[in-house]
Amino acid sequence: MAEDGEAGAGPGSVLIVGVGAWQGVGAALARLFTREGHPVVIAGRNAGKLEDTAARLTASGATVVAEVGDGALAEDARRFVAAAQALAPLEVVVHNAGSNNPAPFLKVSQERFEGHWREHVLGGFQTAQAAIPVLLERGGGTLIFTGASGSLRGKANFAPFAVAKAGLRALAQSLAREFGPQNIHVGHVIVDGGIAGERLLSRMPALAEQRGPDGLLDVDAIAEAYLVLHRQHRSAWTLELDLRPWAETF
Repeated sequence: MAEDGEAGAGPGSVLIVGVGAWQGVGAALARLFTREGHPVVIAGRNAGKLEDTAARLTASGATVVAEVGDGALAEDARRFVAAAQALAPLEVVVHNAGSNNPAPFLKVSQERFEGHWREHVLGGFQTAQAAIPVLLERGGGTLIFTGASGSLRGKANFAPFAVAKAGLRALAQSLAREFGPQNIHVGHVIVDGGIAGERLLSRMPALAEQRGPDGLLDVDAIAEAYLVLHRQHRSAWTLELDLRPWAETF
């Protein structure tokens, strides 16, 4: 976070790219940052899920704007940033977009391989290129990318996802080294384990019971870690933070 007086007064806006279901990491981030007084723009490709999440946030009294689009498209990324800047000077940007579709390597199509790279790496690139000039004009801010265990190691059947997440991690490292000295805190969060959100539990509804209490990552607990990153004093910024359930092996 920028030092007091360097980036303007009052809560700035927060842009979260990659918001879907209410019980997901993106929506959890939106809930937390709005509770902390920030106006928030939520962006995603699924209009139905995005609008439902926006309606719930608005009903709680939050200031929220929903933007439907694809963060891997430069024009959409710029539109997301402009929507946040219209609410208040942009302060925090989170790139949380990207799916994971495991498959045996010899059955992975070029389209699927490129799709993973596009969602994760190109989406992170476009989001950063749109947001960083605005954060620099403000005097600083926070830019966080959501990673995964695939950022560090490739597992069988996860080649497209691991390649994409490793690329996103490298992007975050490069941006941190280039823009940290310009008062932009770049963070990369490795989410190492199953997330107790709609995406996983809709496919494996018995998994939470199988794993036991707190055996899956809680979406609201993940969001709290992002807020901690944003609030860190710049004399002790974290570039990479890894999160996993207490019972997870690593």
